[in-house]
Amino acid sequence: MTKQLRNSRIAGLGHYVPEKVVKNADLEKIMDTSDAWIVERTGIHERRYFEPGKDTTANMAANAARKALEKAGLEAKDLDMIVFATLSPDYFFPGSGVLLQRELGISDIPCFDVRNQCSGFIYALSLADQFIKTSMYDNVLVVGSEIHSSGLDFSDRGRAVSVIFGDGAGAAVLTPSDSLEKGILSTHLHAQGEFAEELMTIGPSSNERERITHQMIDDGTIFPIMNGSTVFKHAVTRFPEVINEALNQNGYTAADLNLVVPHQANLRITQFIQQKMQLPDNKIFSNIQKYGNTTAASVPIAFSEAFEEGYVKEGDLICLAAFGSGFTWASALIRW
Repeated sequence: MTKQLRNSRIAGLGHYVPEKVVKNADLEKIMDTSDAWIVERTGIHERRYFEPGKDTTANMAANAARKALEKAGLEAKDLDMIVFATLSPDYFFPGSGVLLQRELGISDIPCFDVRNQCSGFIYALSLADQFIKTSMYDNVLVVGSEIHSSGLDFSDRGRAVSVIFGDGAGAAVLTPSDSLEKGILSTHLHAQGEFAEELMTIGPSSNERERITHQMIDDGTIFPIMNGSTVFKHAVTRFPEVINEALNQNGYTAADLNLVVPHQANLRITQFIQQKMQLPDNKIFSNIQKYGNTTAASVPIAFSEAFEEGYVKEGDLICLAAFGSGFTWASALIRW
């Protein structure tokens, strides 16, 4: 007999950001940039940087996870699976999922690492949702955690990219919903690999005889590179597309939405989405001004903050959406 599919729901959200605040004025001291230039092009005023010896990708995730578990009314021992999204793992291998498991003091449960950069959290959320839908697992922890600041080029060569990124972690605990009308209604995942080199970090590379060399360090291939205009052009197309895809599949329109939580890539992109979809200010959430782009952590940090600040209410229709390196893009439609 075929089991009845069920919805998953987000039972708890949590986030953690390092204590160190780096303002645009701080970056002015080490590279040829300005607060006005950064704000005009990105909307970012400040970001957080990790503290070596205190913060790691895994333990930042653990801090966020503990908050999410508490809000879900669960303990770490109740978890059936961990899905960890990051582009900045603690080690080349093993993945950070098992390190998070250890940080939480549990063992045996499966741990996945998801490498989909800015779309990573929603990809991870979709994966967790499938396991709960099919009744294989009940309680799944989904996290996004990033340390960018240790991998940025703080010379004038890298300033256009380095001013954008920050560090932090966000987490969600998924459990079965008691209703097919509530919880995660659908997820939508896409990729277009022909644009892989438009936003990337080349080294260290397993394609070279030596994975990292002095030449890689000198020529900057160990740092992220971005074709900003190409990324912007595709992002402002794909964001509305994937949000509308989710709405259309479930019989809704943009007017039905109570909140959109987009990946915090650039405030100009978020403002374009808002205008394109005719969303009032109270229906789209932005915190890039405080944290910069935290890649896989950006959606869960923003969603967690939105919940804490009262933007999320029982019965709300919420859409999460992301676009980034790969190119990959994704959305999740949720009835809270």
